[in-house]
Amino acid sequence: MQERIIRAVAGSFILISLLLAVYININWLWFTTFVGVNLLQSSITKWCLMGQILSRFGIK
Repeated sequence: MQERIIRAVAGSFILISLLLAVYININWLWFTTFVGVNLLQSSITKWCLMGQILSRFGIK
């Protein structure tokens, strides 16, 4: 369940930041980059900040 939530949040962040970059300011692409780097980092280290946050809220 936790992995599905993480994927949904990451995908939503990416889509929202892309829309903000197109309609508001191109600098929102830095947020897209941040999400992508965090996804890459979590695949290498097997540690995910969002996973830790969800665990503290009791989501397994």
